[in-house]
Amino acid sequence: MGSTRDGAGDNGVEAARKAAEALTYSSGFGNEHVSEAVPGALPVGRNSPQRAPLGLYAEQLSGTAFTEPRHHNRRSWLYRIRPSAAHPPFHRIDSRHLRSAPFTETVPDPNRLRWSPLPVPQEPTDFLDGLVTVGGNGDVLQRSGMAIHWYAANRSMTDRVFSDADGELLIVPQHGGLLLRTELGLLRAEPGHIALVPRGMRFRVELLDAEARGYVCENYGQPFRLPDLGPIGANGLANARDFLAPVAAYEDDGDRQVEVVNKFGGNLWTATYDHSPLDVVAWHGNYVPYVYDLHRFNVIGSISYDHPDPSIFTVLTSPTDTPGLASVDFVVFAPRWLVGEDTFRPPYFHRNVMSEFMGLVEGAYDAKAEGFVPGGSSLHNMMSAHGPDRETFDKASAAELKPQKVDDGLAFMFETRWPVVPTAQALHADHRQQDYDAVWQGLERHFRA
Repeated sequence: MGSTRDGAGDNGVEAARKAAEALTYSSGFGNEHVSEAVPGALPVGRNSPQRAPLGLYAEQLSGTAFTEPRHHNRRSWLYRIRPSAAHPPFHRIDSRHLRSAPFTETVPDPNRLRWSPLPVPQEPTDFLDGLVTVGGNGDVLQRSGMAIHWYAANRSMTDRVFSDADGELLIVPQHGGLLLRTELGLLRAEPGHIALVPRGMRFRVELLDAEARGYVCENYGQPFRLPDLGPIGANGLANARDFLAPVAAYEDDGDRQVEVVNKFGGNLWTATYDHSPLDVVAWHGNYVPYVYDLHRFNVIGSISYDHPDPSIFTVLTSPTDTPGLASVDFVVFAPRWLVGEDTFRPPYFHRNVMSEFMGLVEGAYDAKAEGFVPGGSSLHNMMSAHGPDRETFDKASAAELKPQKVDDGLAFMFETRWPVVPTAQALHADHRQQDYDAVWQGLERHFRA
């Protein structure tokens, strides 16, 4: 399908909602998807014929090296109205509150950090301008590590398109729905969903509500994939069929100026095109954006005793050369039953070689009785001791251990192999909770020799 652009009088919300309500998808993570918005736009039997159908240009978008193993190789063939190469030079612009690795403006901090929700800006701010970097690790030029961002916006991106050459973007909406117009089609991401935009893919974010807020993991390393299940077997955790890819949709509403912003090497660069780059009429491949409903996560847990490690809640993982050691894992604490006998059921006290950034989409988190609210965040860096607060500990230690349904919260974690170096703006933010350490005060001595 093609697209029209209207609804500017209401900040585009009604037009975005109308487009979102009509969406259809192609399902399956890692599948070889095929889609055409105009019948006959896809060539048959070859990827790059001498003359592509309907006067289109054939173009390959590669997310992995050509020679990576077939089961890891990701690429898509796009059939577009104008080739991506047809653009003027890019010029560097102000990155505002967006930062990239290596993070050197502060030193790695072993203290536990927690923030209240990022305030929604008062001035008109779209998704790109509303990105605020919390911190990260690695190096964008080495394609290793990750960055964590918040976003808060009150307007749609208009005549503006973004792409990130430094990494893929895992977007976690917390407040307000998003319509993502990508090169391959449209995705709707509401709170409780995640959206995954591949490295280098152009997209525009339109708001489905007056305001939007959430979290972003920028993954510099290997593309996210579904984790191996090991002894779990063939089924469980996130099911591949529940990941939804877009169907082809394109913009071709005449020559008009569109700002294309490219994040490259840690900086933002801009060029003004004389057409929309979201002009792909047909495509096929497995390098695609996705949306996934976190409520469909198939939780695996103990039915005898002890609290399993949070690795069983992994939705997506970006692996490294060391088996089992992720550059970054995306973990969700979805509604589930707790039935462990003689077991302290909330997450246990621990120190971890991995670093943990947590966010809360809705409800409450079962390890923190207060202070950690939807839209809030916490960072427990490598080997920083953490666990339930005093109120949660006292309550769980005395609770009657009957089957308990945890169904009033949806929390998540970006877990990474290296310490997360916070940005100065995150450390000194007005919404940082300076008294976070106090939640562990008052944990009494119960030892009796």
